[in-house]
Amino acid sequence: MISNVPQSVVARLTRSAIDDDVKPTSAHDVLTTIIEDGNQLDILRDNMPFGEIGKGEFGTYFIGYARSPRRAEQMLENMFVGRPPGNYDRLLDFSRAATGTLFFVPSATFLENVAPLEPAAPAANTLAAGHAPRNES
Repeated sequence: MISNVPQSVVARLTRSAIDDDVKPTSAHDVLTTIIEDGNQLDILRDNMPFGEIGKGEFGTYFIGYARSPRRAEQMLENMFVGRPPGNYDRLLDFSRAATGTLFFVPSATFLENVAPLEPAAPAANTLAAGHAPRNES
């Protein structure tokens, strides 16, 4: 983590994290916690540092596993657009997102229940039954 990022931006920089009731609404921790119907939605997260400080390229790889891609999408929307819009993740004031990818890995049950594709029906022929195209000139 960049050392000049205020703890209030991340809201979990040290072991003595800020209490939930006093975290700024624009803190990374607040905006990446997804609550639905009063329950926090689970996502398994991990980060791995990368880079070469001498080249000025460094950061973290983030990976998250969830039941639905919507959780990661909601986290990104909250970070970049804001919740509410304009209340974006202030961590972005100190960092730059360079790339990202979202993968969907279906469950075995999902794959077992996918119906096979049927061949497409032949296109209707407009010249059938003696109908010729009109010449509009």
